[in-house]
Amino acid sequence: MKIVIDVPVEEAVLARLRAAGRHRFEVINPPGETARALPAELVADADVLFCTFPPSNHPVMAAWKWVQLASTGYNQLFGLDLPARDVRATNCRGCFDVPIAEWNVAMMVNLARDFRQMLRNQEAAVWDRSAIFQREIRGLTVGLWGYGGIGRETARLAKAMGLRVHVLTRNGAGPREEIYTVPGTGDADGVLPDRVFRQGEELEFLAGLDFLIVAVPLTKQTEGLIGERELQALPHHAFLLNPARGPIVHEAALLRALREGWIAGAAIDTHYHYPMPPEHPLWRFPNVIFSPHISGSSLSPHFKRRLWDIFAQNLARFDEGRPLLNIISAAQPAGE
Repeated sequence: MKIVIDVPVEEAVLARLRAAGRHRFEVINPPGETARALPAELVADADVLFCTFPPSNHPVMAAWKWVQLASTGYNQLFGLDLPARDVRATNCRGCFDVPIAEWNVAMMVNLARDFRQMLRNQEAAVWDRSAIFQREIRGLTVGLWGYGGIGRETARLAKAMGLRVHVLTRNGAGPREEIYTVPGTGDADGVLPDRVFRQGEELEFLAGLDFLIVAVPLTKQTEGLIGERELQALPHHAFLLNPARGPIVHEAALLRALREGWIAGAAIDTHYHYPMPPEHPLWRFPNVIFSPHISGSSLSPHFKRRLWDIFAQNLARFDEGRPLLNIISAAQPAGE
């Protein structure tokens, strides 16, 4: 097969795949960060495309059989009609589970101990040993709205730290198959949650939490999913963490919840504007930790290695006629 590579190269993996002698590899340098036309003579006979954005002249790809995306989101495939063209698609789900789960744990500890105030005290040379800075998260309850890879790795870390884990999910917390997972992480069998709530039980789920972590993707169905009703259902001492996508939480409702004390505070890594304008009020809440979408990103030193691990495993599966990891189907729900 002819395989066109339009992502940053992990040289050791590519050298190993080339040495196997089974396929031809064409590397585009520099790789594209947006959709653009690629030379027709390069892609017209390509069987496989490893990219972030398919080329804008994709109709010339008469031999196309499979696209491996270097992103978890796959909006860039909408309108390409890949199922009708018998082109399989896979994404890089699982690459960011570890760093985002670690961000979640770090933010729970920092919010519980009011680390932002401790830093302000340090900068002002204030010696304050108040009890608020000495709290623990062990024994508290974290709620995961969604139970995909990020939720499962967060659950694993949370259970190791002695938290109770509650999950709200459409499909339950059962086993996952054919999804890429970093070895030793996650909850492949879906056995870690202490309680599992289903659609229609949102208010009961929210009422028992100390931390709510948003762990669903942004879709038309999830935009504004968490609004005034949901934020008011949380206990006043609870914290909101959003490493998923900003608009899943209704912006005006979040601002009102923080101003009026419906919740104790928030940690936010994904935003309503990129970059967030300096005049936006979220910058100035003393009980909000505000990070610039770095809980998991392609700048991580582990991202490229994991991405190429997915591709290499999938290429072997493709050759052997086995199911691919992280398959995207036309009917796939907007995922957990």
